[in-house]
Amino acid sequence: MDVQLAPITPADGRAVIDLFNHYVAHSFAAFPEDPAPYVFFERLMETVQGYPTVAARTRDGGIVGFALLRPHSPWPTCSHVAEITYFVAPDAVRQGIGAQMLADLEVCAKDHGIRTILAAISSLNETSLAFHRKHDFVEVGRFRGVCIKRGTPFDVVWMQKTLG
Repeated sequence: MDVQLAPITPADGRAVIDLFNHYVAHSFAAFPEDPAPYVFFERLMETVQGYPTVAARTRDGGIVGFALLRPHSPWPTCSHVAEITYFVAPDAVRQGIGAQMLADLEVCAKDHGIRTILAAISSLNETSLAFHRKHDFVEVGRFRGVCIKRGTPFDVVWMQKTLG
């Protein structure tokens, strides 16, 4: 799918939250059980302030994916480490959009002095685990049974990529 990548803007708020809420409602990819209110977008943007973000837009301007980096820790000793979050619209998965957004964020991350990217992934999200393995993330930790969504316990798998 042909998409244009650009930083997330305030105008993207509803589309970003709607996409996130799709995964809240229909999968274990997003950890919450309840949909996020639209005001969550403002809090999210405050959290990622100064860090790279990207929206994947179709030619008509619709958002089919978004990705962002955020601080892993407030301590300056960890300022070179960021956590990644990204979601691709269900009808646009397996079309290279996730890989494009990841590549874009990696370039921006290096420009921001980020050398390590971490991903926290549900153990029930095998698609995401496979995607990260394919893109040179390695599993570095697992918190067993720490989340329960809709009565189903799952692990949080931590994966890491060191940027070259």
